[in-house]
Amino acid sequence: MFEKLIDPRVSETDGAGHINNTVIPIWFESGRDEIFKLFTPSLSFEDWKCVIIKMNVDFVGQLYYGEPVQVKTWIYEVGNSSFEVYEEIHQRGQVCAKGRATYVNFNFEKQKSEPIPENIKYLLEKHLYEKEN
Repeated sequence: MFEKLIDPRVSETDGAGHINNTVIPIWFESGRDEIFKLFTPSLSFEDWKCVIIKMNVDFVGQLYYGEPVQVKTWIYEVGNSSFEVYEEIHQRGQVCAKGRATYVNFNFEKQKSEPIPENIKYLLEKHLYEKEN
């Protein structure tokens, strides 16, 4: 599992007094930074490999300004040229949002997906989510 702490900003708070729902996908993406580094260690967009093709978010609790949140990111599944992540955002010891996203290992020069290199698959699989039976 990858973990990242985020301090919510006042600008992310909406008129209802909680973190706006549009912020959650951004926090999830921030939690994927270490995954991006596996594919592109320099994080240079000239060498970028990860392209998101699907994402969903379940909002299961409210999030508030003034208290840190923890983004937890697991690898849910690794395929030949794609991988799926499972993510949760926690605050006050509770899961407040959860979601999944699918990425493809993409070659921008050739404009097509490519197999994930075996060494990266190995590193991704170290962070597999324990699926319920």
